[in-house]
Amino acid sequence: MTHEEKRIYLIKWLLNENDEYRGTEIPDDEYNQKRLLRGLMNVRMPGDAAPEFLKIQDEYLQEALAERGVVDVAELPEIEPGICLWQGDITRLNADAIANAANNMLRGCFRSNHGCIDNCIHTFAGMQLRKKCDDLMNAHGPGYEEPTGIAEITPAYNLPCKYVLHTVGPIVQGELTKEHEKLLASCYTSCLNLSAENGLESVAFCCISTGVFMFPNDRAAEIAVDTVREYLKKDISVKKVIFNVFKDYDKEIYENLLGI
Repeated sequence: MTHEEKRIYLIKWLLNENDEYRGTEIPDDEYNQKRLLRGLMNVRMPGDAAPEFLKIQDEYLQEALAERGVVDVAELPEIEPGICLWQGDITRLNADAIANAANNMLRGCFRSNHGCIDNCIHTFAGMQLRKKCDDLMNAHGPGYEEPTGIAEITPAYNLPCKYVLHTVGPIVQGELTKEHEKLLASCYTSCLNLSAENGLESVAFCCISTGVFMFPNDRAAEIAVDTVREYLKKDISVKKVIFNVFKDYDKEIYENLLGI
């Protein structure tokens, strides 16, 4: 199959298994086909998928990754020992682990084509990631919600990194409190601890709790940098931490904090 044929195959499969969307017309153009495929992946409930579907999905996602391009974290310059800053799509980084700013259900974002990092990571990792997260949550018992400030580790499947560290940051509604700050610092520490425990030497962090979780960007960055710096003084098993930013605004904040 060509890349386009694989995309059509995946769309048809997902439409066929979903009564609500069965019969949806497939667009002729590539852009809207990609949006439809991503949207169908986003709204699909956790569960097993047929081996033949996963085979085509994995091939398709690996081809899409090759087109986007993998960024080798070994080539990223260190601003200070063990710390890098990189602007771009975190799903392109081949770090040992990337951090996902998850919600407390930990199964990804179910909003079709939403722009959050949780949605992006689950989309490009493939169906297996949502199923794995669902298994993790179900193991805790019915109705379990992931506490704020800790982290879980899963394989990364079709992402170029090896693992994904899922952490739930604090939601700031109203005034920022010391408890919010403590919980955000705990997100970074928990991810670093998991990395060290699993022998991972490089980890990339997105801007946890900013955006829809409403943590002020400048204070969130200060906590991130301070927490990572203190951790690297005590534990040398994690060799490289990449602060990943997407927006120019966040890049400027981190540049100021890191003295660039």
